[in-house]
Amino acid sequence: MRQIVLDTETTGLNAKLGDRVIEIGCLELLNRRPTGNHFHHYLNPERASEEGAMKVHGISDESLLDKPKFREIASEFIEYIRGAELVIHNAPFDVEFLERELALAELPPLLQHCASVKDTLKLAKELHPGKKNSLDALCERYGVNNTHRTLHGALLDAELLAEVYLVMTRGQESLVMELEQAPAITLSAEGVPVERARLPVLAATDDEVAEHVQVLQGIQAESKGKCVWLKLETPGAG
Repeated sequence: MRQIVLDTETTGLNAKLGDRVIEIGCLELLNRRPTGNHFHHYLNPERASEEGAMKVHGISDESLLDKPKFREIASEFIEYIRGAELVIHNAPFDVEFLERELALAELPPLLQHCASVKDTLKLAKELHPGKKNSLDALCERYGVNNTHRTLHGALLDAELLAEVYLVMTRGQESLVMELEQAPAITLSAEGVPVERARLPVLAATDDEVAEHVQVLQGIQAESKGKCVWLKLETPGAG
C-alpha cells in the first residue's frame, strides 16, 4: 500500500477568508516503510502571513517572494499523491487549504487525485481519549525525538508524523505482516545477529532401547494391565 504523509504551513488559520498555503511537505511510505521519496516546496502565497502564523512557522513574507505559486507546482503535486492514501494530522485543516488551492488553480478536488485521507488526530483521540493528542504530545508519548522542532515546518512535521503513525498503528496494521516476513534470528550478547547452531539428533543405542523396554515391562507388571507404549517400543511388535 502506498501512503503519503503530508503537512502544510499557511498564512493563517482560515482558508475561507483568503489564507493560503506557503509550504507543503510530504514523504512516501510503501508497505509502511519510508522510501526516501519526498515532495517539498515553499510557495508564494501572494499575500502576507498573519503575525500569529509567523510565530508558529517562522517563515518570512520576504523569503517567499521568489518561490513558485501553487498553480506552478500543482501538476507535480498531483502526480506525487496520485492513487495514494494521504496521512495527515488534523486532516480537515490541511484538506480545506489544499482544496482551495486546487480550486484557485482550476483543478479537480483532492479526492479525485488520491485514494483516501486518514486523519491521525482522529485516530489518536480514539486511542487516547481525554489526553493531549498534538503532534508534540504524541512524539513524547511514543518516544519519537522531536527536540530539534523549535518551529513548525511542513517537511519536518511530516517526518515526525510518519514516525508517530507507524508506532501508533503497529499493532493494528503491521504485526501479522512483520511476523510473517521477519526471519527468525538469534542475537549475541552484543545484539549482533548470529547463525543458529543446528541441534544434533542422537539416536538411542540397542542397549538403551532394551533398557527402556524393561522399564515399560515393569510398569505393565505393576499395573496388571496393558502398556500401550510397550507395544510400540517392543522390536517386531505389530
